[in-house]
Amino acid sequence: MALQSELEFKLAHFLINNSVDAAFCLGSNWQFIYVNDATCKMTEYSRQELLSMTLQNIDLDFSLHNWSEKKLQNTVTLKTRYRAKGGRIFLVEISISFLEEQGRKFSCAFVRDKSHEVIELSVQKWINELRDANENLQQKIFELKQRERKLETSLSLLNSTLEATAIGIVTINFEGDIISVNQKFLDMWQIPKSLFRSKRCPQCKAFFENKIKHPETFNRLIWEISSQSDIESYDVIELKDGKIFANYSQPHWLEGKITGRVWSVWDITESKQAEAALRINEARFRTLAEITDASTFLIQGTRICYVNPAVEILTGYTKSELLNGFDIRQLIKSKKHRQLVKSRDVNNFEYQEISILTKNGTERWLACAIARLDGKLDFQGQEVEMIAGIDITDYKNAESELNKALEQAKQLSDLRARFLSMVCHQLRNPLNVVSFSNNLLKRYVDQQTAQTIQPLLEQIQLSIEQLSQMLDEILFYAKAEATKLKFEPESLELVKLCNNLVAQMQMSNLSNTINFTCQNRHLQVYMDKKILEAILKNLLDNAIKYSPIGSIINLTLSRNREKIIFQVIDQGIGIPLVEQERVLEPFYRGSNIDSIPGTGLGLAIVKSLVDLHGGEITVESEVGLGTTFKVMLPFKRQNYHSSEL
Repeated sequence: MALQSELEFKLAHFLINNSVDAAFCLGSNWQFIYVNDATCKMTEYSRQELLSMTLQNIDLDFSLHNWSEKKLQNTVTLKTRYRAKGGRIFLVEISISFLEEQGRKFSCAFVRDKSHEVIELSVQKWINELRDANENLQQKIFELKQRERKLETSLSLLNSTLEATAIGIVTINFEGDIISVNQKFLDMWQIPKSLFRSKRCPQCKAFFENKIKHPETFNRLIWEISSQSDIESYDVIELKDGKIFANYSQPHWLEGKITGRVWSVWDITESKQAEAALRINEARFRTLAEITDASTFLIQGTRICYVNPAVEILTGYTKSELLNGFDIRQLIKSKKHRQLVKSRDVNNFEYQEISILTKNGTERWLACAIARLDGKLDFQGQEVEMIAGIDITDYKNAESELNKALEQAKQLSDLRARFLSMVCHQLRNPLNVVSFSNNLLKRYVDQQTAQTIQPLLEQIQLSIEQLSQMLDEILFYAKAEATKLKFEPESLELVKLCNNLVAQMQMSNLSNTINFTCQNRHLQVYMDKKILEAILKNLLDNAIKYSPIGSIINLTLSRNREKIIFQVIDQGIGIPLVEQERVLEPFYRGSNIDSIPGTGLGLAIVKSLVDLHGGEITVESEVGLGTTFKVMLPFKRQNYHSSEL
């Protein structure tokens, strides 16, 4: 009999320790008095550790269960959360039976891991968070577009102001590029359109020198001073045709740094003619001064002794009011002396910007040439100071608005780049969590539910990959806009590069065929490999996305003496004619794309990279028949000879 009992005990011990489910016994104070191997594995505690612990030590929800009421029942089943020794928290279903033997109370429990239910809840929570983040992103993009529209309106008003002024204005950076110019400047110098199209100031140098009466003076006043970034100056230049231009130059500041120069040019031929007439006699001076548009003053001390009609129009005061005891200090609000790089013809002059207050209290700005007419004109034997001024109020206002607009444009560009980068990084966290949870679900799904769940898991994974690609495109575009991408050309063998790229893309896409053709077996060039691969990959991805399954995508490579030409030709849905001009804009998507996913940034990235490479891109398309994108990049060599077979 004792042998039978011992055998039964061994069999029971063997069975309970080989059970998949955790099993343990608890004393009246919830202390562990027996645990099987599955319990140790689940909780990650050793048997000795557990036998020194109580259930409260690992059951997170112990205080939420009313165990005193549950003891009244023989058996109770519930769900609770356990924490393993390593910190892992998991959901379990526990069945506890309450027993009493020989006056001693204890309980036996069987536990099953239900953690997959927590994972399902977490996945749904993370999907909801991702949806909320996407809605927030759309709202931010809408607000950003509104700010862009306001900036476009501000720039349009500024451009209208610059075009309306009677002063020629041009902005040039230190690399010799013409950044901005108004029509008045082109008209004053009569610059041919074919010459100005280059936007390269040094190429215009010979044209300007051919018009100047004294080219050496012109070079000293204009070209040499351009390299001295902190100098402001007024200059007078005489043309061969008799015209005389006044030039005012000042550095262009952006964010505390000088990035170039702004030149203002106005015709002072009439003022110079008036000056010459003054040298002859006072009578001729008065005759000329009466007909000039330049405001002309003659001053003795602080008393005005002559004004021309232009001064009356400018100030709102009558000649009688100005010449009868009027103190010039009542009129002049402030003066700003401008450094003058003097030529041999203007030694007696200085140039100032003078702010005056008109009779009705309005402030006006004058660019003034100031000369002391010692012996030229005789007003009761006293020296006379002549001020000849051109109203530059419109220019000053335009200058202020231009600087504000440029600063706002830079701030908006930086804000957009920072915003896009921030949003992408914020979206990465929930996206990574969803991806991790998806992989975890794949690992724990059993054979019975695999057929039902596996397609859903694959769809989640596809959505994750699409979102990841969208985030990569947004980050790439943000870097391009913030000019963080560098152009780093190197020696490349183009035919080999294209073959490798097509082979890689063909392996990952079996639904379409990509054909590559080239007139040459080898084509050695000097280009940026990273940028070139990004251009071609984006164009091929775009062609595949909008083409029917089974269709052929063609990539062709050719060159002429100056350019390398790539063409990506598809047989896809095509682009409506009215939308082809906007398809390269960021975030713009065609009206016929239906439900095809995308950010609208792929082609905008291509456009930015092509511009960075100094090339151009064109598009030809017909709805329903397909699209051809042509990229033309400069053909360059760098200390090597290209071989073509």
